Amino acid sequence: MRGIAPPHIVIIEDEPVTRATLTSYLDSNGYRVTGAASAPRAEEILARDPADLLLIDVNLEGKDGLQITREQRALSEIGIILISGRTDDVDRIVGLEMGADDYVCKPFNRRELLARIKNILRRTTALRHLRRTVFRFEGFTFDVNKRQLTRSDGEPVRLTRAEYEVLAQLLRHPAEVQSREKLVACVTHRQDSPEPRTVDVLVRRLRKKLEDDPGAPQIITTSHGEGYIFTGRLQ
Repeated sequence: MRGIAPPHIVIIEDEPVTRATLTSYLDSNGYRVTGAASAPRAEEILARDPADLLLIDVNLEGKDGLQITREQRALSEIGIILISGRTDDVDRIVGLEMGADDYVCKPFNRRELLARIKNILRRTTALRHLRRTVFRFEGFTFDVNKRQLTRSDGEPVRLTRAEYEVLAQLLRHPAEVQSREKLVACVTHRQDSPEPRTVDVLVRRLRKKLEDDPGAPQIITTSHGEGYIFTGRLQ
């Protein structure tokens, strides 16, 4: 089964041992990690390969972590964790005011840092998907605002209103089980008296339009007894 691409974390840390240790640890926990020793190097990386979260050392030479935080927060809602060897509350407060999501002091517990990273990624990923208007996946482009689904060659795929609503809900919550009741509520726009089996029919129709083999779905899969999950690869 194809899954969602792992989150990309960029570590901006000029101390090579700390950078290498963090990179190895996060990589072993399933993240895609890129290290940078300076702000200019990090900016080069981000220009060609956007990140989901930044781990930034506050005390960098040249452009420091606080300045990077201010600049990156102005560009996006990327997750940001500041790391510092200082325990000064002023740095912590300024960093959070500039838009950092969290502030961690060295030496830190790696498992605790991992838990903080997971929490921030859950929040930022959910927010990004809820606000996203164009989804590209498995050779398809789905434009929420235009209510259009097209193949990679530009050929349109006709969707009923109900099919559109179900697909939009699944795409906004990738890799999360969406119950039949929740999906029916999206279609009917009411929470009372749902008819859950209606969703089964809609999902079968979507699979015929999206899947190479509707009998062995890879894009919309079933969580038995619970509902459906979008498990295609999003770009």
